[in-house]
Amino acid sequence: MTGKQAVIALERIESHIFLMRGQKVMLSTHLAELYEVEPRGLVQAVKRNIERFPDDFMFQLMREETTILRSQSVILKGDDPAASRSQSVTLKRGQNIKYPPYAFTEQGVAMLSSVLHSQRAVMVNVEIMRAFVRLRQMLASNADLARKLATLEKKYDAQFKIVFDAIRELMTPPAPGKKRPIGFAPWDGK
Repeated sequence: MTGKQAVIALERIESHIFLMRGQKVMLSTHLAELYEVEPRGLVQAVKRNIERFPDDFMFQLMREETTILRSQSVILKGDDPAASRSQSVTLKRGQNIKYPPYAFTEQGVAMLSSVLHSQRAVMVNVEIMRAFVRLRQMLASNADLARKLATLEKKYDAQFKIVFDAIRELMTPPAPGKKRPIGFAPWDGK
């Protein structure tokens, strides 16, 4: 950075980037929160300038995708900062999703700064673009690591196979749905 402090923490932005339909996207509800505008206002600004948002820049989620997202990540507004990290799936009354949110690709997020005319939108967009770049760099470094590991594997014999298998296992992301249960396991008295 150029000595100025970031408007929003990079980790906060990265936590709002999802992989949907094979693309890295951010949801309109999260973007509205970051830009400090009403979600409805963000969508209205987009609809007024819909020619700037082709299908590869933005798409609306289907109801099934919304249900999946709701079960994976629930981020509700609240006074408690820990509420944004809540694993609870239940929504409070009045906080259900009436209309499925829009998903914006990196190009769509960049286009948002041209339809939202606030200084905050410009500053937040800069931070979001940095988050996308950082994510791309992390993915590229992981691919480089996998290539280097493959060349080492070819070079050395089978005695290191266990080590290589363990490294590969550490490099793969955990499978969705294989989470440990939260809470204490009941004691069976043995």
